[in-house]
Amino acid sequence: MKTIKNFIILLSLIIFMTSSSAVMQDQIPSFSRRTKNIILFIGDGMGIAHVTAGMTVSDRALNLQKFPYSGFAITQSADNYITDSAAGGTAIACGVKTNNGMIGVTPDNTSVASITEIVHRRGLSTGIVSTSSVTHATPASFVAHNSSRGSYEDIALHFLNGSVDVFMGGGEDHFRKRADGRDLATELVNQGFELVYTMDDLKASRSDKVAGLLARVHMSTVNEGRTGHLEEMTGKAIEILSRDRDGFFLIVEGSMIDWGSHANDLGYVISETIDMDSAIGVAIDFANKNRQTLIVVTADHETGGLVLTDGNSAERKVSAVFGTTDHSGTMVPIFSYGPGAQKFSGIHDNTFFLDAFLNLLRIRK
Repeated sequence: MKTIKNFIILLSLIIFMTSSSAVMQDQIPSFSRRTKNIILFIGDGMGIAHVTAGMTVSDRALNLQKFPYSGFAITQSADNYITDSAAGGTAIACGVKTNNGMIGVTPDNTSVASITEIVHRRGLSTGIVSTSSVTHATPASFVAHNSSRGSYEDIALHFLNGSVDVFMGGGEDHFRKRADGRDLATELVNQGFELVYTMDDLKASRSDKVAGLLARVHMSTVNEGRTGHLEEMTGKAIEILSRDRDGFFLIVEGSMIDWGSHANDLGYVISETIDMDSAIGVAIDFANKNRQTLIVVTADHETGGLVLTDGNSAERKVSAVFGTTDHSGTMVPIFSYGPGAQKFSGIHDNTFFLDAFLNLLRIRK
């Protein structure tokens, strides 16, 4: 049984690499030699099997299949072979290994600058979009510095530090119903942010600085009616940030791929994976017109130990088993599209992203 399972995993890897690299080169537009903007998608918990399941069941080819380059990231944290989202997000955002549960700091609790903080100091606009609370581990890794990922109200304070121009997701309670009695929404307005609390108000906004607190804690799932919201949030963030002639850096997290995997619910996993892929399509449309935008899609870790055991693409059916209700140590995929995309092929440690992004943007730490 173990031999069969290993064979299935190997076959999934081959299918993944082949389908990603099989894109017709004449379908890829010519890009500028200079990378001006970067859009980073993080599918929380998204492994190769998650993507393959989405490809099998989707009624359309995934946007990820348009990406000409693919690779892998090694995810282990400073203190554990199996990383959590805090350490995984910190490695991507800050280029350092830290212990599980820690955000934007080294294991000795020394703060480390994130990619958003570095590029914002150099004049680029920055944004964060998430289907979870924006104070949750992965998006927080790009903004905050805290030894505990669960310190949500402390993490919310870091959004007042001026390193993010646009953020959208859940987490209203961490800004407005706080133990210390502060209403951070008022403080954000005083800093020039427009605060919006509904998708309609978000779409109607004309501000250059927007805080979209779209749920008290986390947004609903796709299966609960959130279909299309991540796509719209991504489009709005790009619309706002692209007004900056100096360029921008945007992080978009598909948070609930992870949650479906923890629940060992394959339908949940697939719906969230396909939903994030729709948001990726918005980024591709912009990149094809702009020609100076790099898109990178990866994950902070794999969740569920997902193995596909059977399927039929013509019938849009797939069967799978989960090896765990927790994270696994499996490498996660990297997809890249646009100027500089070739630099993300191959196998990399997850601390690799920071320097790669800065080099492409021609920015020093």
